[in-house]
Amino acid sequence: MSLDFDKYAAKGNELVNMLADDLVVPRDNAGRIMRAVLHALRKRLTLEESFQLMSQLPMALKGVYIEGWKIPTTTKRIIHLKEFLDEIRNEDGLTAGYDFGNDERTKIAVSGVFRTLNFYISKGEMEDIIGVLPNEIKKFVQSTIGEKRAVL
Repeated sequence: MSLDFDKYAAKGNELVNMLADDLVVPRDNAGRIMRAVLHALRKRLTLEESFQLMSQLPMALKGVYIEGWKIPTTTKRIIHLKEFLDEIRNEDGLTAGYDFGNDERTKIAVSGVFRTLNFYISKGEMEDIIGVLPNEIKKFVQSTIGEKRAVL
């Protein structure tokens, strides 16, 4: 069995392009936004939940998800959406101001990532991810993706 890296890249690019179209931003911004949200999200998930999420991501985004990952022995607990938004901007580093800006722009970007993930992640897995989030963040994500699921 040969590895088709072009196929893996195409699927990952499809997801990033979908996010770029949703947010009306250049593709590289969408990639950085996706990476920052995934990296902040993995800090909120259990190891088991992270692996379940990764199993459904396109191969290229699996690499993005685990890039620089050091599995922590303890996790800083967050409760409020503002803390999650700050964590996401922190994950984006020097380009955070450009990619995310203020809290309202960050909410729009994060909403776009969850809507895009909702296309690729099974309903059950999305419910599991949302289920482990603190209540305020859970409500935000639920309002972002709504009740309907789009199908590719």
